[in-house]
Amino acid sequence: MLQLPWLDPHVPRFPDTASALTSPNGLLAAGGKLSPSWLLTAYSQGIFPWFSDGEPILWWSPSPRTFIHIDQLHISRSLRKTIKKNPFTITFDTAFESVMEACAEPRSNDAEAGTWISEEIIDAYSELYQLGHAHSIEVWDGDVLAGGLYGISLGRMFFGESMFSRRTNGSKIALFHLVEQLKKWHYIGIDCQVHNDHLASLGAVEIDRKEFEILIQQHVHDIDCHWRATAITTDSK
Repeated sequence: MLQLPWLDPHVPRFPDTASALTSPNGLLAAGGKLSPSWLLTAYSQGIFPWFSDGEPILWWSPSPRTFIHIDQLHISRSLRKTIKKNPFTITFDTAFESVMEACAEPRSNDAEAGTWISEEIIDAYSELYQLGHAHSIEVWDGDVLAGGLYGISLGRMFFGESMFSRRTNGSKIALFHLVEQLKKWHYIGIDCQVHNDHLASLGAVEIDRKEFEILIQQHVHDIDCHWRATAITTDSK
């Protein structure tokens, strides 16, 4: 029977990540809380929550870790043409909860996909947003939210959580503009948590947990940039 450390909800303290399970990859502990202090402690150690409704809070630290180095995002030639041609408006931090709700919608024909982003998760990350630690990037087609993503920013590290598209390439366009902004702010890269082919096609690589944790130790305590709501228009007409 699977035995996990059960975390005292009063103290945001996690086991050594080296004790995480290999199957399922990275499962570290259960319990605790989704308060800002718990979440910020977790992310600063390379740990994140991921669980479904009806389950206790589950905390993860997979190895290898999927990561996009800030100068290694791969954007295809055709997508670059799309970014230059299409009259999308890109905003930061103007519709955080709407982005989370869109990320929670079922994907394709899978009615279960995305359901891990529960109301409990939305409430927890919205509180982080109000405190200036969680952020969203929105892609607008007129007044329609066409794509976007959200995540956590600590120091010069961005921890991506989820993305969505309601128009072709909506999430990729959001990621492109996020990376362009993070370059200006001298960020190191974006944590993408676990591998999938979509992320790999965008330049994400797998790195060892220890290597990832060294990056965190070096950069999450750097002076954070001053995120603020802004609008960038990509309409070339």
